[in-house]
Amino acid sequence: MLINAWSGSGGDAFPYYFRAAGLGPLIGTRTWGGLIGYSGFPALVDGGRLTVPTFSFYNPDGEWDVEGYGVDPDIEVVDDPSLMQNGGDPQLDRAIAEVLKALDANPPVRPERPNNPVR
Repeated sequence: MLINAWSGSGGDAFPYYFRAAGLGPLIGTRTWGGLIGYSGFPALVDGGRLTVPTFSFYNPDGEWDVEGYGVDPDIEVVDDPSLMQNGGDPQLDRAIAEVLKALDANPPVRPERPNNPVR
């Protein structure tokens, strides 16, 4: 999964859950750390609305987590503007390399096609 500092809210939560599920490496830079929610937004007399943070995120160890810090990558790759100016994408290139390495180490197993059923 590619992550960076532009990833916030669900972009903070999803990498956290992705890692917890063991689905693969997080590649890029630390996420923003804006993982807090609000509930309800009462109207004000002037027509405006009020939002107040009302819930946050804690991990299975009972510690407040992610909010104000973000999620660290497993493989840090900084987007280098000098490489990106001509269409390069260092994070995507590294992700592709990691996927190809994983496929070499764990090639997909194709099941044999069974005989056609007799109908």
